[in-house]
Amino acid sequence: MTHLRKMMLEELQRRNYAETTINSYLRTVEEFSRRFNCSPDRLGPRYIREYQAELFQKRKFSPNTVAQRLAALRFFYTKTLKKVWSIEETPYPKKTLHLPTILSQEEVARLIEAARPPFHRTLLMALYATGLRRAELARLKVSDVDSKRMVIHVRGGKGRKDRDVMLSPKLLEVLREHWRGLQRKPSAWLFPGNRWHTGDTPITTKVVWNACQEAAQRAGLQKDVHPHTLRHCFATHLLEAGADLRTIQILLGHRDLKETTIYLHLSQRHLHAIASPLDSLKLQE
Repeated sequence: MTHLRKMMLEELQRRNYAETTINSYLRTVEEFSRRFNCSPDRLGPRYIREYQAELFQKRKFSPNTVAQRLAALRFFYTKTLKKVWSIEETPYPKKTLHLPTILSQEEVARLIEAARPPFHRTLLMALYATGLRRAELARLKVSDVDSKRMVIHVRGGKGRKDRDVMLSPKLLEVLREHWRGLQRKPSAWLFPGNRWHTGDTPITTKVVWNACQEAAQRAGLQKDVHPHTLRHCFATHLLEAGADLRTIQILLGHRDLKETTIYLHLSQRHLHAIASPLDSLKLQE
């Protein structure tokens, strides 16, 4: 580990950044350094602007992704090197808001039924039943499943926040079947890693991603489907079933209710609650 990398890592850890954010920030600075074949502490605003332009023009990254890369570089220069960062010289791109893809309940059923092997089916059912992020799902422990209170404890979610989500009776049966089928009963992780699921570490988030991608392809779904899609479906379908936004906010672990209001744009119940003004016009035949 280089001296600069160690310094940046210490600064990130001192501020209690999430592990995923730490890894992302370190990778960005390392990539930036390799791009110009030079130590990053010797690269100034001109190189940052060139790098930013390449992310947009050559690599076709979204404004949100470019903003995340710039946030990593800004942290390195301001917190690690204690240098001044000029917003005017290196402006953040305007973020874009895209409505997420939503599957109907019939499409979710097709996705789950198409999952192979049964382990993948269990992962997809758990995602849809709980609304967990894939990293949260991958790191669930056996002790997090509370069958007496019928909740699942989420430890250290995004923002290092704990929360509880509902434990569906149907999911509980699936998890028990999953447990019975494991060759080696894990002492900690609900979804142990390695090929035979007998490891001492949990599965990676890539396993969850692949489970979703392969099932979507097998089910013949034409929409862009990934693990977060099932989180969006969880929230939208709850809203359509009559759950209130505040409850959904708590279940998703959103810090601000504004994050949750996006599902109002996706809920068919809310979209169809009022009629279009066209329907009230008296038009001649």
